[in-house]
Amino acid sequence: MVHSQAGKMLVGLDIGTSKIVAIVGEVTPEGGIEIVGLGCHPSRGMKKGVVVNIESTVQSIRRAVEEAELMAGCRIHSVYAGIAGSHVHSQNSNGVVAIRGEEITEADVERVIDAAQAVAIPQDRRTIHVLPQEYSVDHQDGIREPIGMAGVRLEAKVHLVTAAVNAAQNIERCVQRCGLQTDDIILEQLASSYAVLTDDERELGVCMVDIGGGTTDIAIFTDGAIRHTAVIPIAGDQVTNDIAMALLTPTQHAEEIKIKYACALRQLARDDELINVPSVGDRPPRQLSRLALADVVEPRYDELFSLIQAELRRSGYDELIPAGVVLTGGTAKMEGVVELAEEIFHMPVRLARPHGVTGLTDVINNPIYSTAVGLLLYAAKQSKNKSVAAVVEKPKPGLLSQITSWIKGNF
Repeated sequence: MVHSQAGKMLVGLDIGTSKIVAIVGEVTPEGGIEIVGLGCHPSRGMKKGVVVNIESTVQSIRRAVEEAELMAGCRIHSVYAGIAGSHVHSQNSNGVVAIRGEEITEADVERVIDAAQAVAIPQDRRTIHVLPQEYSVDHQDGIREPIGMAGVRLEAKVHLVTAAVNAAQNIERCVQRCGLQTDDIILEQLASSYAVLTDDERELGVCMVDIGGGTTDIAIFTDGAIRHTAVIPIAGDQVTNDIAMALLTPTQHAEEIKIKYACALRQLARDDELINVPSVGDRPPRQLSRLALADVVEPRYDELFSLIQAELRRSGYDELIPAGVVLTGGTAKMEGVVELAEEIFHMPVRLARPHGVTGLTDVINNPIYSTAVGLLLYAAKQSKNKSVAAVVEKPKPGLLSQITSWIKGNF
């Protein structure tokens, strides 16, 4: 069966603290996503997931988008953008309505969702997501799809995600100044979960941790639904700063050392493995053992995982995640991270890469692209039931041949 959205192009824009990724996907006839373009550029103007310099962020977005357009051979008009940062808050809420007809209709579900999100939200905040967890019909709990059922009382439990109005508006302004429209703003850990979690993990109960450059984003799932989200403002940039301070080396060299040689568990590093450490100014470089580097890095990861564990306990779901912890994001790639996490959490831990897409799979088979791929998968799911205008424009067929023949005829 050919999917109704087949051939439609979608664009995800991951506006991160360390990098900006633009990714173009085409909806396949089966309803899947084929990656056809990818652009990645260092992020300038973001701090801990929040825009601090609009002009620098605009330039970085523009570069990433141009790169994605070039690879996909298309013109991008609008994007699904990610949002993160400590300003993002979440809470669980519920609503109840009386059923008007003999059976529950889509209108009844919309009314009960509206009732569930009718909570007092400060004026400086806006609702980003209202995510249904489960429904109850006449006190019968655990219903996921109530449409068509008979009953007189419908209740919905939802997960509400809100963000600071100015933070969301600044993201929209940056996108707009690149000549693009924002189709939707999506919570980054929600997007990442679409790309890295399996259905079994969501059902059993799992904690997904996306460790980026500026923030560490947490999402907890049980019984197939999202139950808790949180953001910790400690991530890869703090590790880089620790290396720069401890080894007395410039930040850009500290980042390179972290990527190439750092290890999060000192037992895995050897004292006889030496690395060159550039000095500040015109001083000569020094040699340092990889074990000494691990001594700097391990305490920061230890602190981060302890904070994640504290958040798990605070949420009340620490005993309800038998599938364990799934790590993703660029900062989770380091050697020893999974082993250290297992020591601290005392549960299974795995490093996840994006899945569920076709196309440039060799290119995107990297935890740093989890959020970007997840944005596409989320967008595809949201647009299944609605007819959305194409967000990219392919060059008209024959245009290149027309230009070529004109050049031949005139030169």
